[in-house]
Amino acid sequence: MNTQDYIEVEDKYGAHNYHPLPVVLSKGEGVYVWDVEGKKYFDFLSAYSAVNQGHCHPRIIKALTDQSETLTLTSRAFYNDVLGEYEKYVTDTFGFDKVLPMNTGAEAVETALKLCRKWAYEVKGIPENQATIIVCDGNFHGRTTTIVSFSNDPDATKNFGPYTPGFVKIPYNDTNALEEALKLPNIAGFLVEPIQGEAGVYTPNDDFMRNAKSLCAEQNVLFIADEVQTGIARTGSLLAVCGDCKCQSTCERQEDTYARPDILILGKALSGGVYPVSAVLANNNIMNVIKPGQHGSTFGGNPVAAKVAIAALEVVKDENLIQNARKLGKLFRHGMQKIIDNNDLVVSVRGKGLLNAIIINDSPDSSTAWDLCVAMKENGLLAKPTHGNIIRFAPPLVMNESQINECLEIIEKTITAFKK
Repeated sequence: MNTQDYIEVEDKYGAHNYHPLPVVLSKGEGVYVWDVEGKKYFDFLSAYSAVNQGHCHPRIIKALTDQSETLTLTSRAFYNDVLGEYEKYVTDTFGFDKVLPMNTGAEAVETALKLCRKWAYEVKGIPENQATIIVCDGNFHGRTTTIVSFSNDPDATKNFGPYTPGFVKIPYNDTNALEEALKLPNIAGFLVEPIQGEAGVYTPNDDFMRNAKSLCAEQNVLFIADEVQTGIARTGSLLAVCGDCKCQSTCERQEDTYARPDILILGKALSGGVYPVSAVLANNNIMNVIKPGQHGSTFGGNPVAAKVAIAALEVVKDENLIQNARKLGKLFRHGMQKIIDNNDLVVSVRGKGLLNAIIINDSPDSSTAWDLCVAMKENGLLAKPTHGNIIRFAPPLVMNESQINECLEIIEKTITAFKK
């Protein structure tokens, strides 16, 4: 079978809920992927930042295969000999008392929403069924019924109602709007992405997260950080809420930059892209409102997921991926700006660490960004548009300086030769 054959099979038998770039991948290693014809590409999407540690990282794959040969799933009806080890490791790494393990990012967000509401009723004293959670315009937290209820994206909401109540939206990166919303009655939490990835890598002011945390603390409102896409070293810090930290071998949660969440949501790169693993972390005063039978998951916290997550976090630490993302991100944005200065096809570049985007000089309704991604594919680099005229660039964090420079050359070559 060739590329077109595989695409036709998917089109015939699979639901049409995605619009992939016309490439069929069959192998991945490090920063590279190969298609079914054997052509090699730089991966500049990293499965939406799930593959921060690179494709098929040998340490993570070994953890997966070793545990899979021993014990894969017990459910939470019984203890297993791996989950406790993982729970201690992940809570120590991120500085929280407890973790509630789940599988997918959307599941973790739903878990955080339930946790916030239960805390609001049982600890803060909000009247039952009246809790409100503040969210931001342009948000993307998943595609479950509750989560799309507070989305601005018509593709996510149209004909999926009725919608779940209990949310109020404010403009992103607007401290004054947050301050006013916090004065509304029965506010339980503020759910926010430290950088809005799906909205086009919308990067807020440097002080927005810290100001948001401070305002929430003043009103006894939970500050909930959705770091499913931005976490695990992607932005040049262990977490995007760490801000412009200067941490070296480990996360120091530096006081001058760190905006500590009351609830932290993780996913994607928590597994290095080899297994669905997500997590919700909080301290005891919040997490202890959850009692047996009130929330759970058959697969959440299974032995394979636990071993994979430990290995994935060890790779981040041992291979200095935080520092590498920080350094290469600056190099990439500097190189992109030089390309932009000599071409009118791209308006600007923005981002942090190795989560970046370019804004194309055309309308969001145009096909220019898509066509440019197809052209980059032909030149050996895979990226994908987000929101019409924006292209996200997010390579694996194991990339080196020589490779990032080669990728900049591919991008420049493609932009220079591109015709609308």
